[in-house]
Amino acid sequence: MILIADDDAQIRDVVRIALGQAGFAVAEAADGRAALEKAQSLSPDLIVLDIGMPEMDGLSVCRELRKVSQVPVLFLTAQADEIDRVVGLELGADDYVSKPFSPRELVARVRAIIKRSGTSAPEQVVMRRGVLSLDPDRHLCHVNDAPVTLTAREMELALHLMRRPDNVLSRPQLVDQIYGTNVHVSDRTMDSHLRNLRAKLTAAGCADAIETVHGVGIRMGACRGG
Repeated sequence: MILIADDDAQIRDVVRIALGQAGFAVAEAADGRAALEKAQSLSPDLIVLDIGMPEMDGLSVCRELRKVSQVPVLFLTAQADEIDRVVGLELGADDYVSKPFSPRELVARVRAIIKRSGTSAPEQVVMRRGVLSLDPDRHLCHVNDAPVTLTAREMELALHLMRRPDNVLSRPQLVDQIYGTNVHVSDRTMDSHLRNLRAKLTAAGCADAIETVHGVGIRMGACRGG
């Protein structure tokens, strides 16, 4: 599990989506003190840590963590903060990425740190259920080996359902997982994503991919096709 600590909700969303699509479970913190508390309670495999945060800056968080833990730390820094980068590395940070950053580069650096630290990275395998397959790394969806073009939101929605295919997820749960807890998204927006995803999978020959449990939420269907 990766802990993302940044006071910018948009950056947290970008990192969460990128890491989620790469197969990582994530947790979030919006300030330094919350990051320290979650790091201590959740024992993450790696922390993506912004330096400039309220309550406690990232350098102070790293300094406190290093008193009790060697959890890998990837710093997010402003482009011009060379001094902060040097201090962060001296404190025991494993790497840094300057803002603005490429989500793909960040994921690659996370993988490299985890590989060096000996922590198990998620296996990058194609997820399958019936005739439906999802390849999160390459953003590919197939039904009966035929490609289906999905938007980023549709792919993330499908992935959340696929990871726990027998669990029923409510719309508020899906909104929190896909958009983050700091973004207000209407039920109409989520319904639109669900409707479009259903339509694309149905057109490809998988009409039973998403099952509605009335009054509760949705879950992954059997994906038998036909």
